[in-house]
Amino acid sequence: MSDATNGFPLEGAAAPRTSTSRMIADALRSAIVEGKLAPNAPLRQDAIARHFSVSAIPVREALRQLASEGWAKIEVNKGASVAPLSADEAREIYEIRSALESLALGLAIPNHTSATLREVTALAAAAKRERDPSLYVARNEAFHMSLYAPAGRPQLMEMLTALHRRGERYLRLKFGFPEYKGESDSEHTEILAAVKRGDVPTAQKLVAEHLLGTGELIYRFLTERAALPAVATSVATSVPPSARTAAAKPRAASSRSRSRTADEASS
Repeated sequence: MSDATNGFPLEGAAAPRTSTSRMIADALRSAIVEGKLAPNAPLRQDAIARHFSVSAIPVREALRQLASEGWAKIEVNKGASVAPLSADEAREIYEIRSALESLALGLAIPNHTSATLREVTALAAAAKRERDPSLYVARNEAFHMSLYAPAGRPQLMEMLTALHRRGERYLRLKFGFPEYKGESDSEHTEILAAVKRGDVPTAQKLVAEHLLGTGELIYRFLTERAALPAVATSVATSVPPSARTAAAKPRAASSRSRSRTADEASS
């Protein structure tokens, strides 16, 4: 083997570019999650390269990474753009989360200690107090993941982390109805109470209902929004939250897990 490929010289040389592409991907992902880059917005390589003062190579790598994660789509002769919000994807994410988080919770409960339960309780309280959308998303994820951490299943936790990241854009839909956030916080309290009792079946049932209900509600919201004329959709985005809340109330269902619109979901 030649000196040029013996050991790690080539891998070391590639690291800076990999780091740059990861940095660009993280920045673009955050902009998508926060709504700064809207669904279907073009992701032009030249503009992104100029913004970050880099060549086109790390930008292409970043866009390929985002496409593999579902944040972007790349089409021949059209280039890259932000992936649209999908009702089917939202529901599927929460269906998968429901199954995996129920499994993780069942594995974790026997291993919880007084110290881990204090941590989960503190994280639940922090999420309940939080009103900033960006911070709430992080606090909500921290609460959920702390419930499952004692399971000692690193690959399962890695999958759950990826699903939480994929669902961030959908979770933020609820902030059009912040006054209903309390219902989700109450569900968190019920789940935590079952965990503290060591009641595995009840805790698993509650977390599954919590997540499945949210997925169905987001699915309904996006499906209904997609059916609206473009003009009506545009107008709806500028309606004050109080007015939209009043319009949404008559659609409430009898089941508790189905009693919120997708905007009200908080999982």
